[in-house]
Amino acid sequence: MGMPLKLDTQVQFIKGVGPKLGDILHKKGIDTVQDLLEWYPRAYEDRRAARNIASLKPDDLVSLRAEVLGVHAFNMGKSKRKMYDVVIRDGSGKIHCKFFRIPYKGFFERFQPGHKVRVIGKVTHFRGQIQFQHPDIQDDSVDAENENKILPIYEETEGLSTRQLSKMINFAINELKESPEVKGEPPKKNRYGGVLEQAEPFDKLPSWIIQKYELPKRFEAITNLHNPPVDHYQEFLDRKSPFHKRIIFEEFFWLELLLAAKKTGFKKEQARAFKKDFSLVKKLTASLPFELTGAQKRALKEIADDLEKPHPMHRLVQGDVGSGKTLVALAAALIAKSNGLQAAIMVPTEILAEQHFRNSKLFLEPLGLTIGMLTGSQKQSERKQTFELLKLGAIDLIVGTHALIQDEVEFKDLGLVIIDEQHRFGVHQRNALKQKGISPHFLVMTATPIPRTLAMTVYGDLDVSVIDELPKGRAPIQTRVVFESKRREVMNFVRDQLLKGRQAYIVYPLVEESEKIDLKDAVSAFETIQNEFKEYKVALLHGKMKPAEKESVMREFRDKKTHILVATTVIEVGVDVPNANIMVIEHTERFGLSQLHQLRGRVGRGEHKSFCILMLGHAVSEESRARSAIMERTTDGFEIAEADLELRGPGEFMGTRQSGLTGFKMANLVRDLQILQEARAAAFETLAKDPDLRSPDHLQLRKELLKKHGPTALATVG
Repeated sequence: MGMPLKLDTQVQFIKGVGPKLGDILHKKGIDTVQDLLEWYPRAYEDRRAARNIASLKPDDLVSLRAEVLGVHAFNMGKSKRKMYDVVIRDGSGKIHCKFFRIPYKGFFERFQPGHKVRVIGKVTHFRGQIQFQHPDIQDDSVDAENENKILPIYEETEGLSTRQLSKMINFAINELKESPEVKGEPPKKNRYGGVLEQAEPFDKLPSWIIQKYELPKRFEAITNLHNPPVDHYQEFLDRKSPFHKRIIFEEFFWLELLLAAKKTGFKKEQARAFKKDFSLVKKLTASLPFELTGAQKRALKEIADDLEKPHPMHRLVQGDVGSGKTLVALAAALIAKSNGLQAAIMVPTEILAEQHFRNSKLFLEPLGLTIGMLTGSQKQSERKQTFELLKLGAIDLIVGTHALIQDEVEFKDLGLVIIDEQHRFGVHQRNALKQKGISPHFLVMTATPIPRTLAMTVYGDLDVSVIDELPKGRAPIQTRVVFESKRREVMNFVRDQLLKGRQAYIVYPLVEESEKIDLKDAVSAFETIQNEFKEYKVALLHGKMKPAEKESVMREFRDKKTHILVATTVIEVGVDVPNANIMVIEHTERFGLSQLHQLRGRVGRGEHKSFCILMLGHAVSEESRARSAIMERTTDGFEIAEADLELRGPGEFMGTRQSGLTGFKMANLVRDLQILQEARAAAFETLAKDPDLRSPDHLQLRKELLKKHGPTALATVG
């Protein structure tokens, strides 16, 4: 008899697995028994209601038995990518199963004509015909034992079928159900009275949370997810069963507990409370030729209230392109000045630093503030002088790039740190600037509208102010979607605008030609556009250029020395060229919605009527058309961000740098918003009851937080 299974047992020691299958599982990230139990089904098949092809309707999720007629491969456009079509039939008709990617090598070779298969998938409607797209196709073997059951379907890989996975998982469940880890037996004592090593319990949530939120026990939830009860099929399909809720709640809870711990840690820090002195702010608003919007006033009040507290402010201001975040930040710098303290604004590029420097001088110098700038390309003598003035306190507000976090930079008394386009900086860079002062107040800004669900998750440790109103008099940018066939008309329209003295951006998704994807690229398009617009100066800007080259190209465009800027997405953030009023985005289908919105925000910054033209390539998907239609319908960044999150999911929306978002095995930020709110409330209530997580009820939470995030997580709670 082998050793009893434990949660940390390596999978190859499960009966019937061995080293070969163990290697396949390892490639899928399954190393231990616990990993195996947490490989949740991606869907469920209802064997009680097998259908025939003639009865299928769009959006039905079905299971049917059929035989293969043939497999065909087609080239997709001019690219080398292939689309595969598995044609199947039963006694009532035939249907196509389309695949736009190969699930794994050798997948299609299995399906010879006459081969009996079972197909599980959602019926879709395309160009007047029903079809399956990426269905689950399994070899059909008569399986009397499972004919009237709801069966889990797992993501398959070569050499590992759903049936094998199900067998392994159920073996592990049966072995573990009586184990001390699952049952939570009392610790055993040795003959000298000492406690023997006790198994760590499988259920780490405290009993009060389980009771309050009516959650099943963790092992019960996992057992049911892998063995769904027959009478709750729809609940399981929609991931709405109590067992799904338990796992989703827990995934959110660990992230929210970390964020709550950070926030609790901030409140333990001591900071100098500012006097709410609005004298300079009032002078600033009186000097403006316009009134602040209601949203700007609300954000400023929230900042001022934070600055009065005895612990450092940690606030995010998010607002759409052109909503006036910078003015709110400058007003916060004025409150710092009124309290005799310095402020710093850190931005990701030199051109943006110059922009903020000019605006700060324009608005704040007349009020008696001294403004400085620090960037990597300044002469050594200039930088040295700036270092000295900062240390003496002779500079009230410094604007700079990463150059601000150099060792040589010392402040006399830094009281407020402002980070612009914060997602462009890492946590360490942000913290390095914070360390330049004694617990300074901390304000971060972003022009990427983030849906409420994500703001709660990614920025759960920050208080959030939203500027959701644009200044009066800003004309909306006219957006039009056109196909490649209209290129001539588009270029004629660009020419008309250039004749009126305007400037244009033309944006491409790639820098140079890729053999894999047939797209126009920025480098070859630059040559074509140069030939087409010989009487105008055309410049090229892309991410592979050196920083100094990029700065030079952007400066020339800003100073109207260049008429057309052919670029990749490097122009997405922050550049202000009021005379540029036309944005053409090629191959719109290759961009995410939020990225398209950021690019569109580069125009519409001056007095001229502005236009954004979205050009779709050949044979684009329905999803790409839907994305373009949203852009045509609205200029509201928050509405666009919600739609983007729904279309692409959180990992892709935020980018992989945002930890925690891509680690969910079951939770979905769009679908599970209510559970997220409950998990967040539970996390904050836990720390309100027990800030250091030292009560017997919470020791497991403390241990797990340490295991998942290391000692820094606990440093915040003590």
